[in-house]
Amino acid sequence: MKLIKLHKDLEQIIQDAQRHNQKAQYRLYRKFAPKMLSACRLYISDLHHAQEVMSTGFVKVFKNLHRFENKGSFEGWVRRIMVTTAIDFLRQQKHIEFSTDVIEHYEVIDMPSLTEWSVEELQEIIDELPEGYKLVFTMHVIEDYTHKAIAETLNITEATSRSQLFKARRLLKTKLETHRSSSHGQV
Repeated sequence: MKLIKLHKDLEQIIQDAQRHNQKAQYRLYRKFAPKMLSACRLYISDLHHAQEVMSTGFVKVFKNLHRFENKGSFEGWVRRIMVTTAIDFLRQQKHIEFSTDVIEHYEVIDMPSLTEWSVEELQEIIDELPEGYKLVFTMHVIEDYTHKAIAETLNITEATSRSQLFKARRLLKTKLETHRSSSHGQV
């Protein structure tokens, strides 16, 4: 079957790359770079910086390739490294602040349908969120991290993670509705 052959080919490329074969490393880079740039771009608004972070992430991937044990998805393993590298970059570039006010009751946020916006428009709107909101929103909604994992990764409490997500959704809903109104001439 073709799927099995593709999996075996990837396994072989990974094994060759683990033995420091530069052609195999380059093949892995070419195969995963577009997806990993997208992952970095979710966290980092500036494309140039996202590309730098992706490059740094791949250096980490190849430096730690011996630790990948063919358990689970290789792409998922690489993506985790990219996310961690992006978060490290954000920490170095600016102090990420998380508001600490506690929300007692989280109302349900009914998000508008996202089908009327392009991926680029949605990314621009998400990029407008405060850094802490954006980080938690991206990790939870897009990367599917739990609040516990977010709290551990960002060194915040689970309650802060939940609060940031709630506020991000509320602000995102407002921005989407404003964008819809202004783009349809209904200000």
